[in-house]
Amino acid sequence: MSSTNQAANADHFAEFCALHRAGAPLVLPNAWDHASAAALVERGFAAIGTTSLGVAIAAGKPDGVGGTREETVRLGIGIARLPVPVSVDIEGGFAERPEEVAALGAELVRAGVAGVNLEDGRADGTLTDAGRQVAVIAALKEAAPTLFVNARTDTYWVGGPSASLDETVRRIRAYRAAGADGVFVPGVGDEAAIETLVGATDAPLNILYSPTGPPRTRLAELGVRRISTGSLLFRVAVRSAVDLAWAIACDEEAGAAGAPTYAQAQAMSEAYRAD
Repeated sequence: MSSTNQAANADHFAEFCALHRAGAPLVLPNAWDHASAAALVERGFAAIGTTSLGVAIAAGKPDGVGGTREETVRLGIGIARLPVPVSVDIEGGFAERPEEVAALGAELVRAGVAGVNLEDGRADGTLTDAGRQVAVIAALKEAAPTLFVNARTDTYWVGGPSASLDETVRRIRAYRAAGADGVFVPGVGDEAAIETLVGATDAPLNILYSPTGPPRTRLAELGVRRISTGSLLFRVAVRSAVDLAWAIACDEEAGAAGAPTYAQAQAMSEAYRAD
């Protein structure tokens, strides 16, 4: 690891941890490429993450099946040059063996990445065995102690018996005990359940923002410490681009106000210029 990247990782890890512990909940927007990441930083967000769906679909690949390791690492290394902490969504770790996931974490740390999102949902719609996930988290933290591991459990997305609050609590406690720095439960919107999850562990709770769920202010009152946008920004961006193109084709009013100029978009590359 270069001394520059090592210092950047250590500083960004400490900064990222602090953003989860003090003040208002961290709103973490999820980028899918270099341009979206740079634009979010320029707007003033204190940290950014990546979205596995956005990265996968932009590459013409499906999400959640472990086929985008190369694209994910390339993007993570690139946007780690930005002046804010960066968290990379590594799905299930892109490997079965804990030591291989740990090696990926160490590689990202060497690039200056501050955190990763690690999920226990599998491509077949089931959950990874909790014991296996505990082993992965422990190996990851041993190999990369200055990497903020946000341990995601997909209990509410998988459904069935796994969607119980008791099973969710069991998993987030186990993941925290294994060394996870934060826990993430996407798909939960019930306020009583969220409050229970906040009280179940001392790890910062991450909730996926939903337009139909509790707003940011209410999530803050419930004790949520991180709010992620997931793939929402990517999906809205695609829809907005299509709507604009269709409006032009149909001679309708085309709402392009506020879009970056060519020069402004070109200037985004400056954020990635090597020292």
